[in-house]
Amino acid sequence: MKSNIFLRVIIGLSILLYSIIGFAMPVATQDALNFANSTGKALLMSFQEKDLSKRYKELDEIILKYVDIDYIGKFVIGKYWRIMTPEQQQKYMDIFRRYGLSYYKTLPLDFASTLTYEVVSTEVDGKFTNIFTVVNFNLNSQKQTIALVFRVHEKDGIIKVVDVKVAESSMLLAYRGKFYQMIAQDDEEIDWFLEDLEDATRSWENSLNESLASTQKSLEIN
Repeated sequence: MKSNIFLRVIIGLSILLYSIIGFAMPVATQDALNFANSTGKALLMSFQEKDLSKRYKELDEIILKYVDIDYIGKFVIGKYWRIMTPEQQQKYMDIFRRYGLSYYKTLPLDFASTLTYEVVSTEVDGKFTNIFTVVNFNLNSQKQTIALVFRVHEKDGIIKVVDVKVAESSMLLAYRGKFYQMIAQDDEEIDWFLEDLEDATRSWENSLNESLASTQKSLEIN
């Protein structure tokens, strides 16, 4: 259960616009190691920010810069991308960006300030590079250790994450399964699916705004 919570946090931080553009290629070993260490450090520092609005702003910037939203957005919708009209594709990607940035803010991130991790090794796998890491954190006063694999590639000169794996669980495949299920429940009507995705996203955004307003009001009173 605790591992599942952490997986949801990692997925929330890793999901996030348009068609795949540019040439993607694997990342050299040393570059992958440098990326993992520097970006990991930035994430850990962001988790320690007490001001939620500042924390989310910093995390959003990291996600938008270092997560390949284009690749992930098209992958998780899979075969349905081809049957979408250009207008539906644009609408889906616009919602998908907001979906990713709002979803992770609904997760319990407080314990994430205790995160530490070690980069163990890297491995080139076709057009991608896998970065193997070990993550340590405290949850409910208990120490936890999880092995994570970050799948990255270089695109337009920038190293970006395209997937995260815990054991054999892939973030990409998990979200493809979730979206396929949503589309099936909507009788494969893409407009209905987009409405449901918009509703879920807007609900998280509204909850976040209310939470931030409540936190700000509490700080002003104190």
